[in-house]
Amino acid sequence: MRFDTIILGAGAAGMMCAAHCGGRVLVIDHAKAPGEKIRISGGGRCNFTNLHAGPQNFLSQNPHFCKSALARYTQWDFIDLVDRHGIAWHEKTLGQLFCDGSSKQVIAMLLAEMDRAGAELWLHTSLRDLRKTETGFEMMVEREGARYDLSSANVVLATGGKSIPKMGATGLAYDIAAQFGLHVTETRAALVPFTFPDGRFKDLSGVSVPTRLSNDRKSFDEALLFTHRGLSGPAVLQLSSYWHEGEAIRVNLIPELPLFDLLRERRQSAGRKALTTELARHLPARLVEYLSTHIPMRGNLADQSDAALQALTDSLSDWALTPSGTEGYRTAEVTLGGIDTDGLSSKTMEARDVPGLYAIGEAVDVTGWLGGYNFQWAWSSGHAAGIAIAGRL
Repeated sequence: MRFDTIILGAGAAGMMCAAHCGGRVLVIDHAKAPGEKIRISGGGRCNFTNLHAGPQNFLSQNPHFCKSALARYTQWDFIDLVDRHGIAWHEKTLGQLFCDGSSKQVIAMLLAEMDRAGAELWLHTSLRDLRKTETGFEMMVEREGARYDLSSANVVLATGGKSIPKMGATGLAYDIAAQFGLHVTETRAALVPFTFPDGRFKDLSGVSVPTRLSNDRKSFDEALLFTHRGLSGPAVLQLSSYWHEGEAIRVNLIPELPLFDLLRERRQSAGRKALTTELARHLPARLVEYLSTHIPMRGNLADQSDAALQALTDSLSDWALTPSGTEGYRTAEVTLGGIDTDGLSSKTMEARDVPGLYAIGEAVDVTGWLGGYNFQWAWSSGHAAGIAIAGRL
């Protein structure tokens, strides 16, 4: 069977690309349903983009690569698409946009756009062989026990990265890229919780606190969540993308709180109160209890000198911790690294040295922050490849 374009992967980027390719398009995926990451995202409501999405919110060995695609198909373009399909949405925090209803609405929207474009979708389909020919590509796929020989002028790699393998994620895109001579940068889990040995924070499991979490490269002001394995929450997930094995992180538990001045004032008006009792007015009581075994905070407020209060404040605003690692691809929301952007056109997403081969979405070395940015990259890169392919038909 002959197609103009075969897209490997029925995720966010692949479906967006299929809706814009033109010609005869086939999307294949080994999963039982399309858009599985869309379905589970945002607690089932899909954080589908971010109002503030821009190149500054993405990591890549080439920080300029994402600029063209993001500029040509912006968050406002996707919001317009969502509105045209009558999907109600709301802003949660920090520009994050979610469906009022279900993430399945976004999947249905993309399927409708694919249907409008005449694209075919084959699920339960696995790639068995792929090779380049003078006129494009030939491949063998297996679908529900039967094998099919397919050919196309274009192949789009939209199979994502390695994150969440229980949903079927693999390194297929990287293997195919390497097969055709494209370099793949080092990959690792990103937007992922930190782990600590010996259940260090198990007694604090479930406690959440606003923090400023930082290392030498980046700082994020968001919530931190203690878990029985270590640390999670938005601040942790964000910083994990900028963290390297063995590095310390800095935790500021009082980023916007003038604690030293507040404690001095309370020392005058409520000096007989225990220092830990006063701290529990500003921090979760379980956290104060835990910290009291590591930081001097005995006695009443009246017993504390200015120097002691300053030392306490300094400790709470600069708590150094060294994670033993992360939870890895098992829980990572995205893969950092991927197909090297040096081998791709930033305008079309086509491989420079392999005409007709495109790479989009998470498969590429472009990784967004937490909060809808990675979906926006999927929409933008998928659109860029689709428009480029359509322009050549």
